[in-house]
Amino acid sequence: MYYMTKTAELAAKLRGLNIQNMYENDFFLTWDKTDDEIAAVFAVADALRDLRERNISTKIFDSGLGISNFRDNSTRTRFSFASACNLLGLEVQDLDEGKSQIAHGETVRETANMISFMADVVGIRDDMYIGKGHTYQQDVVDALKEGYQDGVLEQKPTLVNLQCDIDHPTQTLADLDHVIHYFGGVENLKGKKVAMTWAYSPSYGKPLSVPQGVIGLFTRFGMDVVLAHPEGYDVMPEVEEVAKANAEKNGGSFQKTNDMKEAFQDADIVYPKSWASFAAMEKRTELYGKGDFEGIDKLEKELLAENATHKDWECTEEMMKLTKDGKALYLHCLPADITDVSCREGEVAASVFDRYRAPLYKQASYKPYIIAAMIFLAKVKDPAKALEELEAAGKERKAY
Repeated sequence: MYYMTKTAELAAKLRGLNIQNMYENDFFLTWDKTDDEIAAVFAVADALRDLRERNISTKIFDSGLGISNFRDNSTRTRFSFASACNLLGLEVQDLDEGKSQIAHGETVRETANMISFMADVVGIRDDMYIGKGHTYQQDVVDALKEGYQDGVLEQKPTLVNLQCDIDHPTQTLADLDHVIHYFGGVENLKGKKVAMTWAYSPSYGKPLSVPQGVIGLFTRFGMDVVLAHPEGYDVMPEVEEVAKANAEKNGGSFQKTNDMKEAFQDADIVYPKSWASFAAMEKRTELYGKGDFEGIDKLEKELLAENATHKDWECTEEMMKLTKDGKALYLHCLPADITDVSCREGEVAASVFDRYRAPLYKQASYKPYIIAAMIFLAKVKDPAKALEELEAAGKERKAY
């Protein structure tokens, strides 16, 4: 009797997908990708995980660099990017802008080319200022394309968006891969209620890209997505339009509410997470553009005071009882502000967080494979064949 391995099944699935445009391309926003391309990311990520779990090497590069540029702090995404590059055979070099010539006025065009002579992928996180992060990433890609066309670069590195002001694709795709496995398959997501809700945090200025990424991606799978936040904590209207269009196309729904309890009621999945309002982040960007750091400090104090009027927006045991059978899947991109643990009052009660600690860590574990899949699909012309050849070669990742 012939037994088809998980990797073989996933490779066969890839052959039925139209993913030619992913080759030698970049990954900016999930809603720029087709349904087939999103499915391919999940398929390759799961295949790479399967191979590694069976101790089979997944190195497709003999040499090369993965360049990371984190313009905001990071733990999980930084290490996930490094793990993804290493999984495929790339070395990682982090660009520390404070130690580079960028501090002396080096242009984006020059920096992009100077760091990319032997680079196959560039990962960038730039999420702090509205209208800046996504634009910066596009500027880098434009510079890399020009460098390649001019013969300066031997190859055009792929850009992976490790979070910008609009979307956090590596996070939300990892979140959704976790959800798919939790519910036993993508076919089981239709009709599931997702509560993407704001939650209180004693810190200021958390980016909008996670809630925006969630409503922009989860609505593609026939899910009933509810965006909940206090009045004034709106996200980008253009991303809401993406969510509405996705829901209409895919048979789910997208709704908004200013009531956390309403969002939690009968929810299958809850994602309580703090963020700053779109209007506040726009104002912050405007002040930054003027170099008005005193104004930014003043704005921060005002927003912290505003946050403090919504301390009841917390994921407590009482809130969780409102969910479907009181057992909704709790998601968070981490680190969470845990009441009486990491702060006096925060996003989630300690008892809730502790109960979901293992699933949360499992959720985070999908990110290295998602990033590796993005790189794999951009750098391998026939990904199905490549996966089959890796499996057939059976090279041990480590000798026991």
